Amino acid sequence: MATKFEDFLKEKKIDPRRILAASASIERFTPEDRAIKLAQRKARRSEDKKKEGLAAKKPRSGRPVTQRSIDTALKGGTLSGPVKTRLLKAVNRLLEQKKQEAVTLHALFEGNKKAATSKDESPAAEG
Repeated sequence: MATKFEDFLKEKKIDPRRILAASASIERFTPEDRAIKLAQRKARRSEDKKKEGLAAKKPRSGRPVTQRSIDTALKGGTLSGPVKTRLLKAVNRLLEQKKQEAVTLHALFEGNKKAATSKDESPAAEG
């Protein structure tokens, strides 16, 4: 049984190795990100505690998608939220390069497996 993620990759003809490369380029920690983190540290130490300029920006994580996380996604295993988001960013980058529409997180991954069961109406409540 194929997962939603695997079916999507086959349908759009995306190679998982390209996801690794795209994620590495998206999430790479750059000197700009280091400057943002430094500005945030300085803002925390200051008395006014206001985040202005670089401190207001959000740096990249510096953690690209790994082969292990792609394998888990293809098998339908459990993935954390940040890993799903990184996979989504990489897939959307590849779709953008192919001049196709971006997708949502729900289009790539199954819904919450802990779906709430509907409560049956008790017969005592009817009468």
